[in-house]
Amino acid sequence: MQKLAKREEQIMQSLWKLEKAFIKEIIEELPNPKPHYNTTATIVKILEEKGFINHVAFGNSFQYYPLISKDEYQKEILGEVVHNYFDNSPMALVKFFAKEEKLNPKELEEILQLIKNKK
Repeated sequence: MQKLAKREEQIMQSLWKLEKAFIKEIIEELPNPKPHYNTTATIVKILEEKGFINHVAFGNSFQYYPLISKDEYQKEILGEVVHNYFDNSPMALVKFFAKEEKLNPKELEEILQLIKNKK
């Protein structure tokens, strides 16, 4: 699976949230400064060519919907991050967040409970 460019990812975030949307609805969800309609339509077309989204035609209008779920994309991208930056070790990733104080003790306890429940 290809990594999405910044604007592509923003559009996918909008579609994952909305589940299905026309270009104007996608633009409303995007952060400021809002891209031009034609720019958004071009990026949507690229996402469609890459196999991330598809559409249903309503006359001359198209309503777009994701083909790749947010969970699928997260799993793929996080796997790449773990592989490329943490020597393919999820433990190294958790250690990094703990060391950087990005996880509080309650979150660490929740992680431990998840691990215990998996066993």
